[in-house]
Amino acid sequence: MTERAQVLSTLRVAPTAVRTLLAGVFVNRLSGFLNIFLVLFLTGTGRTEEQAALAVGVYGAGAVAGVLVGGLFAARIGARTATVVSMSSAGVLTAALLYLPSYPLLLVAVALAGVAAQFYRPASATLLSDLVPAGQQVMIFAMYRFCLNVGATVAPLLGLGLYHLAGDAYGPVFWAEGLIALAYAVLAAVTLPPGRRPAAVVPADTRGGYRDMLRDRRYVLYLVAMFFQGAVYVQYLSTLPLDVSAGGLPVFWYTLAVSLNGLVVIAVELPATKYTQAWPMRLTLCLGLALIGIGVAAYGLPAGPAVILAATLVWSLGEVIGGPATYAYPGITAPPHLKSHYISAFQLMLGLGTAIGPVLGGWLFLTLHHQVWPVLAIASVIATALTWVATKPPSPARAEEKPLEEVA
Repeated sequence: MTERAQVLSTLRVAPTAVRTLLAGVFVNRLSGFLNIFLVLFLTGTGRTEEQAALAVGVYGAGAVAGVLVGGLFAARIGARTATVVSMSSAGVLTAALLYLPSYPLLLVAVALAGVAAQFYRPASATLLSDLVPAGQQVMIFAMYRFCLNVGATVAPLLGLGLYHLAGDAYGPVFWAEGLIALAYAVLAAVTLPPGRRPAAVVPADTRGGYRDMLRDRRYVLYLVAMFFQGAVYVQYLSTLPLDVSAGGLPVFWYTLAVSLNGLVVIAVELPATKYTQAWPMRLTLCLGLALIGIGVAAYGLPAGPAVILAATLVWSLGEVIGGPATYAYPGITAPPHLKSHYISAFQLMLGLGTAIGPVLGGWLFLTLHHQVWPVLAIASVIATALTWVATKPPSPARAEEKPLEEVA
């Protein structure tokens, strides 16, 4: 890279489809009321807490399945079709939850809504990677993450505002989510390129799909690292509030720490990427993971407001440094004909980590109490070590070999 990609210049010269995809990421997160209000909606309409918890779990399982299925079909149907099907289906299913007469039928709809909401993601991320030059990949995925984070920050506030404006009713909340999803489906149909992504040259000895991806042993190590990373990252939403409560600290300090993370990532990540994108990919990835591990381990110091805020700042800086490169790496390292599978597998493993992490962290907290943090940090050490091995540049002799035959 001879020149660092700048934020505004990258966005200015990007094709219309890129801007649409970035807007779609924001809209998808902005309309993400369902996983926030689902429990409140179900318990408020007479369902038990157990039924509400099961519904949330079903939605999460559907979301994981949606990423996997989306990866299978991404190369076959293209980003435009995947997005239109995904967003229109999610919009209809979300609004339909208000009118389903039975709990089993509601569970089916929740599962399908989870699938539909994530179905488009592999195809859209693949198209985003295809449309952006190599020197702008990290910057464009920094913008991708910016849209994710801003949408996730605004969504609860927007949903809560609609809820109160409607006289504490959930109907407008779910209808708004459905309509926003449908609006993006229309925008995607008008602005995204039609058809499948251009066919890439397929090596003669390949088997196709995920089987070929799994032959890339270095990338498999990266996927395992992303599972550990997702499991560690999510602990600030699950285990940290338990520890703060058990330590007798006011909940204010927890909410302030969460707000600090959001503020740092949203305000700093894009400007910082102007510089970090020029660093060696291996260094950027591993430094980000290491700082996250250090921040998580620091929660194990004697509990107090200064510890909580300082530890949060450390791992937030790790997220700022490594986040864009982490999202860009699958598309950069993938063989062209397997790019959608590499990206889908990355999204799947990161999602599995964030889904399983709270369960593991909660169990460890019940066993170890405040000493849970150094143990959780071990997972970050594992993720960093695996990423260091997975992203090792091949030797000149190995570089001439086919990527699918690489071994760790």
